[in-house]
Amino acid sequence: MAHLAPSGKWDARYLGPVPHDASYYAKCMLGGALACGITHAGITPLDVTKCNMQVNPAKYKGLLPGLRTIVAEEGSKALWKGFGPTFVGYSLQGMFKYGLYEPFKDLYMNFAGEEMTNKYKGGIWLAASASAEVFADIALCPLEMTKVKIQTSQPGTFPVPMFAALREMSKLKAETRYPFGSLVPLWSRQIPYTMAKFFFFEYIVALFYRHVFTAPKESYGKTTQLGVTFASGYLAGVVCAIVSHPADSLVSLMGKAGNKGKSLGQIASETGLVALATKGLGTRVLMIGTLTGFQWWIYDTFKTAMGMGTTGGK
Repeated sequence: MAHLAPSGKWDARYLGPVPHDASYYAKCMLGGALACGITHAGITPLDVTKCNMQVNPAKYKGLLPGLRTIVAEEGSKALWKGFGPTFVGYSLQGMFKYGLYEPFKDLYMNFAGEEMTNKYKGGIWLAASASAEVFADIALCPLEMTKVKIQTSQPGTFPVPMFAALREMSKLKAETRYPFGSLVPLWSRQIPYTMAKFFFFEYIVALFYRHVFTAPKESYGKTTQLGVTFASGYLAGVVCAIVSHPADSLVSLMGKAGNKGKSLGQIASETGLVALATKGLGTRVLMIGTLTGFQWWIYDTFKTAMGMGTTGGK
């Protein structure tokens, strides 16, 4: 039987169309790097605007007004500030986020056993995604801090090219808390975000295959399967944006010059919970919904091209 290891025991690594061996996990890491690096870098203009809306809401009053203000004051090139650290940082993050999710999921499923896995599948998705994100954020943190500093600094006060910015962050590490000063707020943003992203993606995919596409998953063409992947990813992304937005606002506010030396608690208290949860949220919902939909689509397209099948099912 396909779900049995060569030893004859039930094994989560043999549940899919191909065995989950070292080659499979390595391909998942590459697919994750492509999915996150390409999508995050591609929406840099939205990210630049969103960060500035969080740091200076009085000046950047919305997505379109914010975009117009940035272009009017700094030129259209300013919309792409932070492209380099965004691409590199999120490629590294995606490599660990997706690449480690798969082995952690298999590990926890095998630890739980077949019966408990079927009963508590959602808990396994949550535990595996949280575990993977811990490592993904360690890889991302130095580049995320650099990106936010580039995007929220006044023109001419901080280098824009990636390597010059990294050198400057290192030079100012006593002030900026580089390279891991934002790791705790990053974890507080990204771990709930990733848990929601993977849980709701897997859950929505299962709903599609139970209630809409009710024939066996493998009977549908790749176009249909990848359509399910994109729709599930987009809907999961909307939930992710809402769950993680307050912490995302804190990460952006830490890069503001006026908050230098302040604790996270002080920044949160001065800003207020409502502002943390709502400023820039509409832009982020649009950004993260689209982003997450395309991330899952790129990831599953890569997996399909490698003969590994799409993620999730009944």
